[in-house]
Amino acid sequence: MEQLLRPIYLEKASQTNTLGVLLIEKREKDDPITDTFDSILLILAKEGERPVYTKHYTSGDAKAAVHVVTEKQLRKWLLLGTNRKLVDWLFFGKVLFDRNEYVKELKTELKDFPFYGRKIKMGLEFAKLIRRYLEGKVFFEQRNYMDAYNSIIDSLHHLARLAVIENGLYPEVTVWNQVKKIEPSIYKLYEELISSEEEIEKRLELLFLASEFFIHSRTEDGARHIIEVMSQKERWSIQELHEQEELRNYSVDLEVFIEYLVDKGLIQIDRLNTKGEGIFHRYYNVESLSPK
Repeated sequence: MEQLLRPIYLEKASQTNTLGVLLIEKREKDDPITDTFDSILLILAKEGERPVYTKHYTSGDAKAAVHVVTEKQLRKWLLLGTNRKLVDWLFFGKVLFDRNEYVKELKTELKDFPFYGRKIKMGLEFAKLIRRYLEGKVFFEQRNYMDAYNSIIDSLHHLARLAVIENGLYPEVTVWNQVKKIEPSIYKLYEELISSEEEIEKRLELLFLASEFFIHSRTEDGARHIIEVMSQKERWSIQELHEQEELRNYSVDLEVFIEYLVDKGLIQIDRLNTKGEGIFHRYYNVESLSPK
């Protein structure tokens, strides 16, 4: 398939807007890494009218997809972790063209994982972890055990990704393989949930207790990004927090995350008078965490 795609990537490589071209080949039948296509041609562009432009091709029984992705969109995906297969493509794809070693430097950056990138990604994963954990606890208390099971599975996935990030690595698609090597205690937790012969109620009860320990021990590090952002001014309204450029990435998890941190004493509440008697505006402020 590479030879058939050759004219396409040669044309793109000749354009000054192209930063790099990678080829990703299917490893197994119906491989989800390549969206079941035989080949993926990933073209990284400096700019573009669209953040992502995709075309599909076919030749005989073979099929290929070409994705042209702008640098801005690439950075957004890598920061938010919303396109996990992209990391696999960058690490394991065959580099066909690399302008000024852009792809090489990008892969080095992902391996080194800059500290700022770690902090915001840890915050995003921790916020998702908190939401799913709290939802699961409510389901468990309501005796909706299958819903609780689903929530705790999701929370463990976020905990696993958080552990990988803590260790200075980038979460790959096969995140549990990473966790098994670097955080075996979390892997064992996951293994016990899915393979134990205990009744589901007992399994969940033990998992919630163990998860609470893992969450508690990571709260300060998970909150570090949002605390640093909020330290930039004296107090914040919830609307200001939603509109802040970095915090808007927390999206629907922002408010439950803030309330969790209020409960843990890391965010304080300021009450400002309104025109109504006995009702106050609710604002938020923080004290800086100890440096780490």
